[in-house]
Amino acid sequence: MRYYLSLGSNLGEREQTLREAVRQIEQQIGKVTRCSSFYYSEPWGFESEHGFCNLCCIVETSLQPLEVLTATQAIERALGRTHKSENQHYADRTIDIDLIQVFDEEEKEIVSCTEQLTIPHPLWKQRDFVKVPLREISGE
Repeated sequence: MRYYLSLGSNLGEREQTLREAVRQIEQQIGKVTRCSSFYYSEPWGFESEHGFCNLCCIVETSLQPLEVLTATQAIERALGRTHKSENQHYADRTIDIDLIQVFDEEEKEIVSCTEQLTIPHPLWKQRDFVKVPLREISGE
């Protein structure tokens, strides 16, 4: 399966945190086949003096979506994230990893909505900090 992930950080050594997250994704989830440049943006959905550094990557893995979600959440915790956003109440964070899109081996997009995970990510088209780096790695 092919996963498009969006990563963001607005606390601490943002670029280093994103590099480490990509390294851990490769160790725990699968092969990172493409990674965008860093993209800098203002906070989205909340006020903060801390700007974000974002990137997107493509990961090839045999893991199922909920397994990837579990792994990305473990990586977030390992990198210092102490709580997830709830009900679109966003706050500063050391790392955020979102599953944006998933495609199966036949290049068919996976669409799923459960209590734990909605794919494709419901807000990605509203967010330039996802669209721009995603366009860079997908060529679309």
